Order: sequence, then C-alpha cells, then structure tokens
Amino acid sequence: MAGPTTAQRGERQAQGSSAARPPRRPGRDGAGRRFRLPGRGVLILALALAVLLTAGAIWLLYGSSWLRLERVKTSGTQVLTSDEVLDAAAVPVGAPLVSVDTDDIEARLRRKLPRIDSVEAVRSWPHGIALNVTEREPVLLIEKGAEFVEVDDEGVRFATVAKAPAGVPLLELSSGDSPSLRRFGPDRLLREAVRVTGDLPKSVAPDVRTVQVGSYDSITLGLGGDRTVIWGSAEQGEAKARALQALMKAAPGAAHFNVSAPTAPAASGS
Repeated sequence: MAGPTTAQRGERQAQGSSAARPPRRPGRDGAGRRFRLPGRGVLILALALAVLLTAGAIWLLYGSSWLRLERVKTSGTQVLTSDEVLDAAAVPVGAPLVSVDTDDIEARLRRKLPRIDSVEAVRSWPHGIALNVTEREPVLLIEKGAEFVEVDDEGVRFATVAKAPAGVPLLELSSGDSPSLRRFGPDRLLREAVRVTGDLPKSVAPDVRTVQVGSYDSITLGLGGDRTVIWGSAEQGEAKARALQALMKAAPGAAHFNVSAPTAPAASGS
C-alpha cells in the first residue's frame, strides 16, 4: 500500500498545528499582548476637560472684555454721510461682538434710510463692525412743488431733495383724467418711463432732459438743443436704441427723431 503523499502530509501537519494553537483570548492583540480600555477615571477627566474648554470659550466670547465691539466703520456712502448711517444703524458699541445681530442692523438701515439699496454688516474681529453701503442712484426726477422726488432704476421713489441732481431727466407724466392714466395708473407709467431710460444708448442718455409720458405707448424724450425723440412704448427698447444711434449718425443736424417703429425710423427738422 502506498503511503501518504507529500501534499497530504503537509495538510495534516497544518491541521495539527491549527488544532494545537489555543484560541485568541479577549483583551489580547495579535502578538498576544494585553490591552485595556480606558478606565472610568480617564473618561471623567476627559469629560471635565471638555466642559472647562467649552466654558472658557463661552466666557471669552461673551464675558471677557477682549472681544467686545469698540468701533464701527462705514464705506460706500455718496450722498449720505457716515454720521447718518451710524445714527440709523444704532450698533450696540460695548456689547460682545459675537452677540451683535448683523441682520437686524442691515434691516434697520434699509428701513430708516430708503436711499440705501443694499448694505452688508460684517464683523471685523476682534473689535469692529464694518457697514458696506450701496446707495440707490436716481434715473428720473418727479417735480413736487419746489422739490424733486428721486426715482431709481426699479421705479422706487426713495428720496426728496431740494435741488435736482445734475444729469437726471425730469419725468413729465400725463395729468388729468387721461384714458391711459385710468387704465394703467401712475405707477405703471412711471415704470415704463424708467424702462426707457435703461434702454437709452450711452451716447444719448446724458443729453436727455425730460421723459414725457402721454400714455402707455406715447413716450417722448426731450434732449438738449430743443431736440426730441418720439420713442413710443417701452417695447423693443434695444431695437429703438440702435435705430436712434443710426439716425443721429446719418442726420446729425436733425431736430426730431422718431423710433416708435424701429424698422422704419425717421428724422426731420434742423
């Protein structure tokens, strides 16, 4: 009878070695060394340290004098003064900087100063707040007695001034009981006029003196030198702007331009 092969002998030796090896006991690593979980005392110490660090951070932010608000700076003002912005902001100087509600400051500024279009209140660690202001810019003026109401590019009436700012056209809205005024209302007609000012060619816009709104589809621009532009409605603004530029280039001495139908513009007078 043939004896066991070399492979069979190797397999038996491996099985015997495996059977002889004692099972790994809990609490030992692969080399047989013992390891222990942290004891209760270590866990308590770590927890106490975490509590102390948290308490220290809270005291540093809220209780200490190191991170308190000491100064407020403004930027971006043009018509408004820095003092006007600071007074309206009412920032709580001396309070912990972390506790200052920047959203509340921004809302208060927009409410108290309608000239402000947007504002960002930013913490400047460790002791400051920066108020970055963007003011509204007028694109139209509405005459009100001896004063002027400024209107921005969104149709918002945001300020009343005693002196008309240079380069801003005056809105002449149809008065009385016109059908267009009854149908659309003054606010809608105002927005249409604002829309026209936004579409004007950059080369023409500085020369506009008045925007006359007789009805929804009857808007006329008064330019310097007694020139006029019949614009029509606010529709097709870009096409009308291109037509006006071409007309002015082709007939530089003309006094009257009509781009109400931009595909058939016309110029006349001298």
